[in-house]
Amino acid sequence: MATMMTSLQSSFTSLSISSNSNSSFLGQRLLSPLSLSAASPVKPAQNPCLVYAKLKRWERKKCKPNSLPILHKMHVKFGDTVKVISGRDKGKIGEVTKIFTHNSTIVIKDVNLKTKHMKSREEGEPGQILKIEAPIHSSNVMLYSKEKEVVSRVGHKVLEDGQKVRYLIKTGELIDTIEKWKQLKEAKDKETTQVAAGSAS
Repeated sequence: MATMMTSLQSSFTSLSISSNSNSSFLGQRLLSPLSLSAASPVKPAQNPCLVYAKLKRWERKKCKPNSLPILHKMHVKFGDTVKVISGRDKGKIGEVTKIFTHNSTIVIKDVNLKTKHMKSREEGEPGQILKIEAPIHSSNVMLYSKEKEVVSRVGHKVLEDGQKVRYLIKTGELIDTIEKWKQLKEAKDKETTQVAAGSAS
């Protein structure tokens, strides 16, 4: 036992560790912290990571540096006739009445109805059970042609007068026409006047 201890002590004393950066310990080169920092300088991040807004516990949303959500371009617009291709209301056809670009959802008339229970606001007034249209994701719908009665993907092209319009790839039917937008504007103005007259009475 004593001989083992003396041999260990002699082997440790034979090793000499100096402060020089070129000295070696058990076959490995020793480097000082200064030489390490000089050899590999830390580069600043050129592309800073995007800010994410917390929507749900398991979901993250890409946002701008000012924390506003990035708006997505959708293949559908207000007033388009669409057909639901997946979900509980698959096969239903309706008109787009609202668009939410921050999460790519739309509201379709008489599609995806949810039940809402309203409490009475005044004494003697009974409560109500209403059916409201809930939003549906835009990827669950396709544009629908009333003339051909088919669904189709949407394409973009530039007309001779320089106007960029959408059209149905399967039928070639133009979606964005001046007459259509005039009709939609008239219908919307008529609806707003009706609502204003009803609230005034």
